[in-house]
Amino acid sequence: MTDKLLVIAAGGTGGHMFPAQALAEEMLARGWRVKLSTDPRGARYTGGFPEAVQVEVVNSGTFARGGLAAKLGVPLRILGGALAAWQQMRKDPPAVVAGFGGYPALPAMIAAMLTKTPRLIHEQNGVLGRVNQVFATRVDVVACGTWPTELPEGVEGVFTGNPVRGAVLERAGAGYIAPGDWPMSVLAIGGSQGSRILSQTIPQAMALLPDNLKTQLRVSQQARDEDYNDTVAAYAAAGVNADVSRFFDDIPARMSECQLVISRSGASSVADISIIGRPSILVPLAIAIRDEQSANAKGLSAAGAAIVIPESQLTPDVLADHIYTVLTDANGATQMANAALTQGKPEAASDLADLVAQLAGE
Repeated sequence: MTDKLLVIAAGGTGGHMFPAQALAEEMLARGWRVKLSTDPRGARYTGGFPEAVQVEVVNSGTFARGGLAAKLGVPLRILGGALAAWQQMRKDPPAVVAGFGGYPALPAMIAAMLTKTPRLIHEQNGVLGRVNQVFATRVDVVACGTWPTELPEGVEGVFTGNPVRGAVLERAGAGYIAPGDWPMSVLAIGGSQGSRILSQTIPQAMALLPDNLKTQLRVSQQARDEDYNDTVAAYAAAGVNADVSRFFDDIPARMSECQLVISRSGASSVADISIIGRPSILVPLAIAIRDEQSANAKGLSAAGAAIVIPESQLTPDVLADHIYTVLTDANGATQMANAALTQGKPEAASDLADLVAQLAGE
């Protein structure tokens, strides 16, 4: 047992929070104390964290939202949050601070610099996010979830892979039931950004499938509040059995039971798919400024585990053709599932925890 403290700085989206949660679980298992530093928006994503993780909410801000007045106030909010985080670190000094990106990570990472605390960042995508770009040359270690990752000149990354939550690891390599003449499941997950096109296109594609295939399917699809009613209605009109929800808290279980995943290629989604091992159709987010989701999809695509459809080419007809191809070819689907497993790094959380321990002098 150790009384050493790890402060995790993360927030904003599940893409930042899921790997942060995985590291928290691993460090707790090693006897460390863990605090999560995030802002009020990030605090909404903490429901899955172990109860032993102390959540510290500090102010932060992003220049990506709000009007001119809101943007002018961002530096002050970040400064105030950094001061609060600094005070917390003075009271209870961490051995290491680990940043996972997102604007909510800024205050704790700034405070870690001011207190000269050993620190690392973990980048989930193949391209550094804005916040991680700021700190890449100001930390002791840059851990990479996707390889290769584009890094600033002179910065060397350590490939750890993307840590996945315990609920995903419990289903690592879960036996795959190939498509056939029996009930089948499709899991459709879109992420919090840019999911509307999936909520619209996937039901339309399902409607184009042959009736004998439609009657075998049950679709689980996430849809945002503003898209929920339309998505439910579209599936009803298509005659497809669908479970539409604003949020699934059991995605690992649903993924392990499905024959096909249709998803954005966010780093956490790609990691989950590769750990559990499922055929996938990936639609990289077109509005991503750095096109990181295309980079994330390369590994599964090159391995023959995923079909990648650029958003500009996503139509109901194109998607329906690919769904039909996967769900009517048992051997091909099984090969895709097995190929996905070759891209997984189930030891990612342990490897990242080792880096934390090394920074702490263990």
